[in-house]
Formats: sequence, structure tokens, C-alpha cells
Amino acid sequence: MTEKPFDPAELVDLMSEFLDLPIAPEYRPGVIANLARTAAIAQLVMEFPIPDDIEIAPIFQP
Repeated sequence: MTEKPFDPAELVDLMSEFLDLPIAPEYRPGVIANLARTAAIAQLVMEFPIPDDIEIAPIFQP
């Protein structure tokens, strides 16, 4: 199965329709650009290697 490349414009359009949340035409390019930047940041996080034997912290203490 071939994975379809991420298309932020398509996702913005689909989610706008799904959520019944219209996006004004003058804001659409900014929303798409923001989603593309967020996806790029998420890709960096997802590519970070984590060893299989790592354990999660039992308690979060800032």
C-alpha cells in the first residue's frame, strides 16, 4: 500500500467541512501554512529514535 503524501490544504478543507467551521478565504492560506509548519515539527518528533527498552516516567514532576 502506498501512503498518500500529506496535503495540508486538503486536510484544512476536509476538517473545515467536517467541523462545519467555515474559513474565510483571506485566512485560508495562513491556516494552511500553519498546519504545514505544525506537520513539519511533528515529523521531527516522530523521527526521533527512541530505544525499545526505554521506560516512561511513572510521575511527571515539572
